[in-house]
Amino acid sequence: MVARLLSLLSKEWGGLHQAAFLLAISALSAQILALLRDRLLAATFGAGAELDIYYSAFRLPDLIYVSFASFVSVTVLIPFIIRAGKAGGEAEVERFLSNLFTVFFGVTVLVGLVAFAGMPYVATYIAPGFGPEALAQLVLLSRLLLLSPLLLGISNLLGSVTQSYRKFFAYTLSPVVYNVGIIFGLIFFYPQFGLVGLVGGVIIGALFHLLVQVPSIIQIGVRLHFVRQINWAEIWTVIKVSLPRTIALSGNQLALAVLVALGSLMVAGSITVFNLAFNLQSVPLIVVGVSYSVAAFPTLAALFSSGEKSQFVAKIELAIRHIMFWSLPAMTLFIVLRAHLVRIVFGTGNFSWSDTRLVAAALALFIISVAAQGLVQLFVRAYYASNNTKIPLLINLSSSAAIVFLAILFTHLFNQVLVFRFFIENLLRIEDLSGGSILMLPLAYSGGILLNACLYWIFFRRHFGVFAPEVTESIWRSFAGAIVGGFVAYHTLALFVPLVDQATYLGIISQGVAAGLAGLIFAIGTLWVLGSVELKEFYSALSAKVWRNPISPGAEEI
Repeated sequence: MVARLLSLLSKEWGGLHQAAFLLAISALSAQILALLRDRLLAATFGAGAELDIYYSAFRLPDLIYVSFASFVSVTVLIPFIIRAGKAGGEAEVERFLSNLFTVFFGVTVLVGLVAFAGMPYVATYIAPGFGPEALAQLVLLSRLLLLSPLLLGISNLLGSVTQSYRKFFAYTLSPVVYNVGIIFGLIFFYPQFGLVGLVGGVIIGALFHLLVQVPSIIQIGVRLHFVRQINWAEIWTVIKVSLPRTIALSGNQLALAVLVALGSLMVAGSITVFNLAFNLQSVPLIVVGVSYSVAAFPTLAALFSSGEKSQFVAKIELAIRHIMFWSLPAMTLFIVLRAHLVRIVFGTGNFSWSDTRLVAAALALFIISVAAQGLVQLFVRAYYASNNTKIPLLINLSSSAAIVFLAILFTHLFNQVLVFRFFIENLLRIEDLSGGSILMLPLAYSGGILLNACLYWIFFRRHFGVFAPEVTESIWRSFAGAIVGGFVAYHTLALFVPLVDQATYLGIISQGVAAGLAGLIFAIGTLWVLGSVELKEFYSALSAKVWRNPISPGAEEI
């Protein structure tokens, strides 16, 4: 067993589909654990004030993480590592990374100390709707969570090495063990220490996230260490590349912080509803969009640096087709089955039926942008692979500003314009519930993301030319399959109403699984009838027996 694990840690994954499937399987495992984590949280607390405090406590640490850990992020460092490896092998890679590690460690510790001291002041802006006791808890939890940006940042630095050498397995394990740590804290620390113990599990998870990378790093032969003589010219080169990305990511985190601040002014539990729905919609995004974009990035960087622009665009087109192939059916099925998904995942303990309906409605509004989120992940990496950081900066800042503007506008309309409010409540079937204003936040988020994806599509075509007709044709085929699948799933739900007891957990699962399978079968059948190339490529990748035999990249692989 240990030998098998070490073999997987050291294995190189060369094909786009094989690497993407590995990342997708691991991402699915991590997401299953994340959903188990959220289920335990929902069962323990319900959608209430305690979880609102817990989720709000991540806002400043997450902002620090994206602002400073992006300095050592995978998307920034992989092109540098590839060039360093070509110039001087592992020794040059080690020298370059140790230089970065020394600066990153010092800066992150310094910023963490400043944030620790200023947390009581910042907390009033993170959650202006919290009372004094809740704010005191928020300050304590946020201070403890300041350890996570340091640990996760170092883990990202190591992950950039493993991805550069195409050893994806260690990278894929990181989010899995991260969630294991959080669950461990919830089960064993929370009963003794309350929310502090829960945060302790998060820190343990971040430590696991780091340590799981170490065996692959040792196998590669790169050792990180502190250096006395820092090459500031080299550091400045990395900063110039990473700074636009840092600002863009910080803008997104600030937009999320504004949404959380608005949620704190709503009824208790609103922040929890927002976060649970956000986490659930992240499952198809991470399994599909992130997996393909992460798998493609090292090769995109290598192709662009080698001047192979046509191959660069071709690989992006390939990834676009497969992201849409998977994301669009997932989107329609999630919308149709939203209440069943939420009830199956979170419906236990203190999580009420009212909580279920609000989270399901929020999920529907989030999920309409899941395909766009996947494309954004890919386009961002494509631009970074081409050493263009200006376009992602401008587009992401515009998107973040749009999210904030739309959140304020939609919340105002929901509270002041009865026609708009009744339309939203009746459309999402929550007319008899209070706290529906929280739905304006996921609606605003999806609006901003859809704008983001459209802008990327337009600018990418301007810089690299019009996509091949196969891309548009593929998207329409995937859309048709998604619509048919959603239609069949919706009517299958109605068909099963008199056949199952919806008051029981087994009845809900039976109805949801039957509708989901029926929708999936008809979606696949539609794609087959329409001659979906992606369906054939998926079958070919599966028949390659990736888990047993080494794969040689084919014509459609990276």
